[in-house]
Amino acid sequence: MKILHATSWISRWGGGVPPVVKGLARAQAARGNDVHVAALDDVHAAEDTQDWGVPVHLGSVTGPAALGTSCALRRFFKTHQNAFDVVHYHSLWMWPGYQCRRMAQAARIPLVITPHGMLEPWALKRSRWKKGIARRLFEDANLRSAACLHALCANEYESFRGFGLTNPVAVVPNGIDLTEFDCLPAAESITDRFPELRERRLALFLSRIHPKKGLPHLIEAWALLKNDFEEWTLLVVGPDQVGHTAAMKALAHAMGVQDRICFAGPLYGADRLAAMSAADFFVLPSFSEGFSMALLEAAACRLPLLLTPQCNFPEIAVAGGGIEVEPAAPDTARGLRDMMRLSEEERQSMGHKARRLVEDKYTWSSIAAEMDAVYTWLLGAGPMPGCVRRVDRDAYDA
Repeated sequence: MKILHATSWISRWGGGVPPVVKGLARAQAARGNDVHVAALDDVHAAEDTQDWGVPVHLGSVTGPAALGTSCALRRFFKTHQNAFDVVHYHSLWMWPGYQCRRMAQAARIPLVITPHGMLEPWALKRSRWKKGIARRLFEDANLRSAACLHALCANEYESFRGFGLTNPVAVVPNGIDLTEFDCLPAAESITDRFPELRERRLALFLSRIHPKKGLPHLIEAWALLKNDFEEWTLLVVGPDQVGHTAAMKALAHAMGVQDRICFAGPLYGADRLAAMSAADFFVLPSFSEGFSMALLEAAACRLPLLLTPQCNFPEIAVAGGGIEVEPAAPDTARGLRDMMRLSEEERQSMGHKARRLVEDKYTWSSIAAEMDAVYTWLLGAGPMPGCVRRVDRDAYDA
């Protein structure tokens, strides 16, 4: 098949979406498909996509960055509208999604949309007026026109139905390329850069520094335990969004734990992996996720996970690879206490269970095969896969 994946931001600025697009595109290309990617350009896009192994077409933004209009991408979509069998758009609320709809309609090919958690109730409450404008201008029409929506988990499927969408939905999780995590850099590359981390036990938070990720109650929970686990430091890694880092540093100071939390800023490539190598466990006390790539990466690095039900990864606790807590300070403190009380051997055992779960269910090769089956069905060349749910069929069975 000739497949076009498209999204808005394709660089490190795009959070967890670019790694998903990269992993799926590469795995589908490895299966013999002709795969291309189109996205908005930025100062990091060319560098961050140079090793993708599939053609990546970038278009500079020619209007407001928040809208993401691009004359170059418009020309690409128009000149290539008959070059693909399927167009698959990732994320919402920006102009490239509208252009994907126009392209799919003109070429009479299926449009697949992956919202990546952006229709979750918590996410919809953020910047509500901006999203309301986008809905009226193009997003409602985009979503209704999709031949199939792609949910990353059962809860996201329910969010689609709660939003009023009646399209077929393929429930397929994110995947991961395990080879990227088989030989981790030495932890010393991080402890040399941040000397305050030497000889410390580390709990790692690695995600965007954004209100939905739950840092306020994580810091409050850390303060509740500051006198009980003095050998531990919370390492906070990620790019700042909406000025949230400054607010979190101020909260840490107000709670008296500024010396027990290291705000490392964003780390990429080998530095990101070195942070995983140095950590004793991973924590993401989020209010809302589609299906977090950071959690999959941490599990691939054999780190035990502390997460919330809103992360939509209940299998990890069932498999013994993590602990679930509610996104509130008291319950997060309980989970932290349970994790830090474990022996090193017990945490390592939990981390190995997390890795085995990823190996069994979340590799890109198996995910790509499932998505290819969805595309084949949409093109009328195969049966409806078992991952697809329709409103005229039984409710999704997890």
